[in-house]
Amino acid sequence: LLLSSQIYPIYLPKETRTRRALLICNIEFEHWSYRKGATADVEGMTKLLEGLGYMVDIHFNLTSQGMAAVMMDFAGHKDHCTSDSTFLVFMSHGVRAGLCGVKTSDGTTDILSLDTIYETFNNKNCPVLLGKPKVLIIQSCRGGKVGSVLISDSKDPAVFTHAAADSIAAGLEDDAVIEVHVESDFATLHSSTPDTVSWRHPEKGSVFLQHLIEQFRNHACNSDLQEIFRKVQYSFRKFPRQLPSQERSTMLRKFYLFPGH
Repeated sequence: LLLSSQIYPIYLPKETRTRRALLICNIEFEHWSYRKGATADVEGMTKLLEGLGYMVDIHFNLTSQGMAAVMMDFAGHKDHCTSDSTFLVFMSHGVRAGLCGVKTSDGTTDILSLDTIYETFNNKNCPVLLGKPKVLIIQSCRGGKVGSVLISDSKDPAVFTHAAADSIAAGLEDDAVIEVHVESDFATLHSSTPDTVSWRHPEKGSVFLQHLIEQFRNHACNSDLQEIFRKVQYSFRKFPRQLPSQERSTMLRKFYLFPGH
C-alpha cells in the first residue's frame, strides 16, 4: 500500500478548487512552414484538460519574448493558490536549443529555451506552486534527425552490473529555516528524444498528442502521471521514428489526477 505521504494531496473539493492550465501553440511562422493539424492538437488537449478539471488559458502565435511574458503572467495567477497542480503545454516548431517563436528564421534567433520555462515556474519565482505538480508537455521537433535506426540482433545479450548503492550520509542536522529545492515537482514529457524530429498528421494532429490523449483518457482513473507517461512511451513501440522522452523530472511523489473527484 502506498503511504498517503507519497501521493500529492488534493487539498480542496472540486467545487472550490481552481485548477488552471497554460497552452501555447505556434502555428503560423514568418519564415517557417505552417503547422498543419496543430488546431486538432489544441482542440484535443483542451478537451482533455477541461475534462480533468483545468481551466485552459490558450495563446497562439507568439515570439519567444511573447511566450516568456505569457508564462510570467500565468505563474502569477491567483488561481494557483486554490489549485493543487498545473499543466504547461507547448506546441511549436523546435530545435535542440528550445521552442521556436514565430519570427525565427535560422533556428538560432527567437528561441525560447527550456531553462526559461523551468525558471519561471520554479519554487523561487513561482512560490504559489511550491509542492504542487507542474506537468510540462512539449510537442516540437528537437533537431532534424530521424529517431529510428536499423539494428541487428546480437548473439550476446547486454550484461548489466549494478554498482553498490551509495550509503546515505549520517549525522546531518537540520536548521530551523526550512530549505526547499529550487526546482522540484516537475514532470516533463517531450514528444521526441533530443536531436530528433516529431511527426504530425496534417489533419489529425501530432502523433505524440494523439497517443497522449488516448492514454490519459484510458488510464487517468487508475494510474499516476508518470505511469501514464510510460504508457505513452510504450505505445510508440511500433512507431520507431519517434520516441517520447521523460526528462528533467523532479517529482517527489506520485501524482494521481483523480478525474471526477
